[in-house]
Amino acid sequence: MNGHSPSPGDEVVVQLRSIIKSFHGTEVLHGVDLEVRRGEHVVIFGPSGSGKSTLLRTINLLEPPDSGSVRVLGAEYGPGVPGEPAHKRVSPLVLRQQVGMVFQQFNLFPHLSALDNVAIALRRVKGVAREEAEQRAALQLDRVGLLQKLGAYPSQLSGGQQQRVAIARALVMEPKVMLFDEPTSALDPEMVGEVLGVMQELAESGMTMVVVTHEMGFAREVGDKNVFMDAGSIVEQGDRSLFTTTTEPRTRKFLEAVL
Repeated sequence: MNGHSPSPGDEVVVQLRSIIKSFHGTEVLHGVDLEVRRGEHVVIFGPSGSGKSTLLRTINLLEPPDSGSVRVLGAEYGPGVPGEPAHKRVSPLVLRQQVGMVFQQFNLFPHLSALDNVAIALRRVKGVAREEAEQRAALQLDRVGLLQKLGAYPSQLSGGQQQRVAIARALVMEPKVMLFDEPTSALDPEMVGEVLGVMQELAESGMTMVVVTHEMGFAREVGDKNVFMDAGSIVEQGDRSLFTTTTEPRTRKFLEAVL
């Protein structure tokens, strides 16, 4: 690591409280609480099916919770906690302009160049003129090391390059928080490092990040707060020392299997 990210501030920018979510009658999140502070890098890990991605996707309401409070940058987006007074509510569109998301699959438009894939949201969502949108898109492609590929189409890019375009697409909207849902799991092993490298630089720049990942080396390097989930609940959370000092048998068993 060539630099140290600023330490997280005290301001809570994401607060999930008592989050309950069911699919087809099966409860997959059992009253989960999570706080993310400005500039903090939160890494969520655990076995498949533990609810990690579902929890991440409640932050920007891709999975609206059945019950519980989703507060982002001071506004309430969830149904709320039963028995508590309602808070100020804002449209989910406002939320998604402030919270960027990178998925396992890159979801790029195949008929658009890398530059246009990054610029299109600025033009459609924010109404930015084409020339300015392209300039801003080029800046973000440069940031992820792809300035020389701005005219290339997704089919001409490797998986790692496509995922870096997807990161640039999220960054161009100038989000306050970035969510990453297993961003390297669809990549060939030799491409994982280039994407993690971009994410590490983002972390060092002070970006608030919530990352669901199986890459435990990255978690140990970047995670200010490391959250172990199992069976729809947070079992344990802590700083980097969690990896060596965990007392929770389920966490220890998982870490022994993957580290």
